[in-house]
Amino acid sequence: MKVLEQQYAKLEHGEEVSANIEALLDENTFTVTTGHQLNLFTGPLYFLYKIVSTINLASALKKQYPKNSFVPIYWMATEDHDFEEINFFNLNGKKFKWNSLEKVAGATAVGELHTEGLDEVFNLFSAELGGGKNAEDLKGLFKSAYLEHSNLTDATRYLAHQLFNEYGLVILDAHNKELKTEFIPYLKKELFEKVSYASTTLTAQKLEDLGYGVQVNPREINLFYLHNGLRERIIEREGDFYVNETEIKWSKAEMRKEVQEFPKRFSPNVMLRPLYQEVILPNLCYIGGGGELAYWFELKDMFDKLEVPFPILLLRNSALIETSKQNEKRRKLDISQSELFLKQHELINRKVRKISNIDIDFSTQKEHLVKQFQEMYDLAEQTDATFLGAVKAQEVKQLKGLDHLENRLLKAQKRKLKDEVSRIARLQNELFPNKSLQERQTNFSEMYLEFGQSLIPQLIENLDPLELKFKILTLGEK
Repeated sequence: MKVLEQQYAKLEHGEEVSANIEALLDENTFTVTTGHQLNLFTGPLYFLYKIVSTINLASALKKQYPKNSFVPIYWMATEDHDFEEINFFNLNGKKFKWNSLEKVAGATAVGELHTEGLDEVFNLFSAELGGGKNAEDLKGLFKSAYLEHSNLTDATRYLAHQLFNEYGLVILDAHNKELKTEFIPYLKKELFEKVSYASTTLTAQKLEDLGYGVQVNPREINLFYLHNGLRERIIEREGDFYVNETEIKWSKAEMRKEVQEFPKRFSPNVMLRPLYQEVILPNLCYIGGGGELAYWFELKDMFDKLEVPFPILLLRNSALIETSKQNEKRRKLDISQSELFLKQHELINRKVRKISNIDIDFSTQKEHLVKQFQEMYDLAEQTDATFLGAVKAQEVKQLKGLDHLENRLLKAQKRKLKDEVSRIARLQNELFPNKSLQERQTNFSEMYLEFGQSLIPQLIENLDPLELKFKILTLGEK
C-alpha cells in the first residue's frame, strides 16, 4: 500500500481508487490483474478490452462474494524493452510514431524513457483530429499525459488513470525496491538453482507434443540486470555471473550481496514476471490475450515447485465496434454479422450473386453435364473400355469451360453493380483495417471521436468477461 500511495502521490484519485488501495491491507481482499506494455496513447483497442474485462470481473466477484473485496489491477510493463512494439498508434489509417533518440542509443527499460520528441507526435495528432469537443478532449488527454510528464511510466499511469479511475482501477509499477525486496528469495533461486529453466522446459515440451506451439523458450537464467540505462541478460559461466555484452562480473558471493542490497536492479523477463506478480499480489485471476495465456501454461510446474499459488487464467474480451451508421449500412447491404468475417472477394461474390437479377450459379448446368457424361461412361464400358480416358478428359474440359463462363459472368455483374461492390468493400475495410481485426489495429481515439465520453461506459456495460465469445458491439453517442 505504501508503494501505491507513493506512486499515486501526484495524481488526483477519487474515492474508488483510494478505497481499493486501502482495501489491499485487508486479508479478505483479492486482486484481478491484467498486464500490458506502455503502448503510446494505449496502442490498439484491445488495451481497453483487457482493462474493462478486469474491472468487470472484479465487480462481478464483489456481487457474488460481498464479504470480500476484489481490486482490479493494471500491471504496467515498465521494465519491458520492446520499444518498436509500443512507439506508435494508428488513427484513420495513419501511423503516428514516436522516434526516441534515447532508445536508439541504448537498451534501457521503456518505462524510464524520457518523453522528449512527443511534442512532434502531438502536433501531427492534433492536426489529424480537427475540431470539436471530442477532438479537444483527446488533445488535452495526450498533452497532459505525454507533454506534462517526464517519463513514459508516469505518462502511461496518468493516461490509464484518467480513462478508468472512476471504476477503481489500481495501476501498479512493480519496478520498485520495496516490492522487489519481497521477491529476493525467488531471485536467488533463479540465479543459483535456475528454477524456471528446470521446471518449464519439460512442460513446454509436453505442450509441444500435444500440438500447442511453444510461446516462450526459457533461458538458463531469466533475469535482466537493469541499472543506469542498461538492461541486459544475466548469464553464468564457470561459476561466475556476467551481464551479457558488458564487463560487469560477480562471483557467487558477490552476486548474493548484490541481490540482497540492490534487488531493484534485477528485472524478471517474460518467464519470471508472472511469478513476481503472484508473489507480491493477493491475486485470484490473470486476464490476458491468447498468446499471453499460452505462455502462462508453461509456468504451472514452476509455481508448484516454488509453492506459489497459480492464478485462474481468463481470456480477455474481444470485440468489433460498429457505429449506428455502419450498422445501418450493413443492414441495407443485407450483410449478416457473420458474413463480415469472410474474405473480401468471398463476401463480394456472395452478395453479387444474391442481388444480381440473373442467375450466376451454373450448378444446374454442371449437374446436367455430369449426368450426360455418366451415360457416356456406361456406353464406353459396354463397348470399348479404352474409351473411358477420353470421356473423362472431355468431361473435365467442359466443366472447366462452365466454370470459366460463370466467372466471366460474375465479373461482368460486378462491373454492372460496381456501386454496391464499392460500398461492400468500403464498409468491410472500415471495420477491418489492413484486413485485420479492428481491436489489433485501431486506437481508441478513433472511437472516442465518434462516441466521446460514453465510449468506456458503453464498453463496461456491454462486455461480460465470463461470456467467452467474440462480440460485435453497435454503439451510439450518448
